[in-house]
Amino acid sequence: MDADAVMRAAIDAVDLDRAVELTREVCRIPSILGNEGPLASFLTSTLDDSGFENVELQEVLPDRPNALGEVHFGTGPRVVLTGHLDTKPVSRGWSASQPFSGDLVDGRVFGHGIMDMKSALACMVVALEAVRSIDTPLAGTAAFAAVSDHMGDQLGSIAYFAAHGADLCVLGELSDNEIFIGHRGRYYFDVTTLGRSAHTCDKHLAVNANTLAAHAVLALDASKLEPVIEPWARDLFGAETMMAPGRIYGGLAPGGPSMIPDECVIRVDCRPQPGVSVETVREEIDRCLRAATSADPRFEARVDLADSKTGYLIEPDAPVVQTMLRAVRGVKGVEPEFKVAGWLGDTASFGDKIPTVIFGPGHEPVYCADENLSVDDIHTAAKVYAAFTALALSTPAGSTS
Repeated sequence: MDADAVMRAAIDAVDLDRAVELTREVCRIPSILGNEGPLASFLTSTLDDSGFENVELQEVLPDRPNALGEVHFGTGPRVVLTGHLDTKPVSRGWSASQPFSGDLVDGRVFGHGIMDMKSALACMVVALEAVRSIDTPLAGTAAFAAVSDHMGDQLGSIAYFAAHGADLCVLGELSDNEIFIGHRGRYYFDVTTLGRSAHTCDKHLAVNANTLAAHAVLALDASKLEPVIEPWARDLFGAETMMAPGRIYGGLAPGGPSMIPDECVIRVDCRPQPGVSVETVREEIDRCLRAATSADPRFEARVDLADSKTGYLIEPDAPVVQTMLRAVRGVKGVEPEFKVAGWLGDTASFGDKIPTVIFGPGHEPVYCADENLSVDDIHTAAKVYAAFTALALSTPAGSTS
């Protein structure tokens, strides 16, 4: 049987109702960053019940494991479908449903984190069940890895790929069921404004670090950095390296005394295109701080690089991308476009070692009240994951024929 016939058999074998029901189940289990354990346990139980092999709760952080399982078809390439367990906190304003209800209303499933990325995890499990069920010769291993700490330091992905290799990988980040071949990086700089503390009644003796920070915030927010990058990168990602002051914390902690603070810390969130260096972004921050000095000659600040994660980009002709191209074409019946994302994926930590394409249900805006996903999108994602896996395991690694 040729690869296209194997792909079609896998698509037809997907249990679409199960994909929706499993999505609803995972949406009912809170897994906000730091509390991934219950969802990891549920998924490993699901994999065990389904007959997956090498099912494991891989230790990452205390009570925050990865959930792993595999399906083996003999000697051949290793294909990994991966995504993260953790979500951000619940947004205010839910009214059509409740955050952890998994309600199905008018053809849409409601749930906090359904798009980032609980539905993708459910669809991956169902897709691997479908591939396992077809009566065609396949070769290799299909692995499922639901990882913790994506919203933190990506320790789950780091731990998984330190222990397991892969020839091809799919990251199930929300791509609106389109093919994403890359994403921006993330640099965090902490700008600490340095003032002079005093009692409020001695205001004339103080230099308020919060006031100095206000000048810095305005200058940083006005930044429009357009670094020199290759024309193809500019076409994909846009010209601007986005940066903005995010968290601001100055003065003493709430609930205690108050005084005029001598330090205020601004976390500057920078999202560079692939190839834009830390040094280039730091130069822009320094330029902004010189503008703050012009606004107040007393301005003084220290700048520290708090975190650095690179962007990701894979060539469109890479085997993993071409395999996904065939899978999406086979499911959706259209010629896909290649796109990129502004958010940061776990590929920042493993993409330099593992050829990875990004595909998943869901789209921006995400983490908003009444977050929901259509049943049709869930069906499409499950079919594409099944099609991709079947093609990868029916075609020699490194070939797209």
